[in-house]
Amino acid sequence: MSRVGLKPIVLPAGVELKVEGNTVSVKGPKGQLQQEIPEGIRLVQEANTIKVERPNEEKYYKALHGLTRSLVANMVEGVTKGFSKTLEINGVGYRAAKQGKKLVLTIGYSHPVEFEEPPGIEFEVPGPNRVVVKGIDKQQVGQIAAEIRSTRKPEPYKGKGIKYENEVIRRKAGKAGKAG
Repeated sequence: MSRVGLKPIVLPAGVELKVEGNTVSVKGPKGQLQQEIPEGIRLVQEANTIKVERPNEEKYYKALHGLTRSLVANMVEGVTKGFSKTLEINGVGYRAAKQGKKLVLTIGYSHPVEFEEPPGIEFEVPGPNRVVVKGIDKQQVGQIAAEIRSTRKPEPYKGKGIKYENEVIRRKAGKAGKAG
């Protein structure tokens, strides 16, 4: 039984949800999102709540039930609050700066690494060693943050590199000195 799929989604004031065929569109104060939902899964609107229903108890539909509910709930949260991921840059001389709509990273390469802001995503640089990726689409925010992190992943010996704010880097001991 999908416990996630059974939870109703509460629509806050100012949020519109439309279902046309297999396409769900959510419109709110921060913007609009669209998502295709799987065949057979239905969204039922009752006043200001949405319930996700599946046609039967097959394993396939049970899996899609919770997934669809999570996707729609993330869309509703995205158009009301938005999502953000914070990245930390560790290392001597490693820093980030924002130039117009570009994020410029100096992370130990012979050239600065640049990222353009895709539509719907915004970069913030509150300090030289912090980058905040913001947007209304949870999947896109996570993907862009992962691409930035992948330019210089944190290494286990000194901890240098780009890591998520709450990520814990397992540190390793260096080479042991020659005994004798």
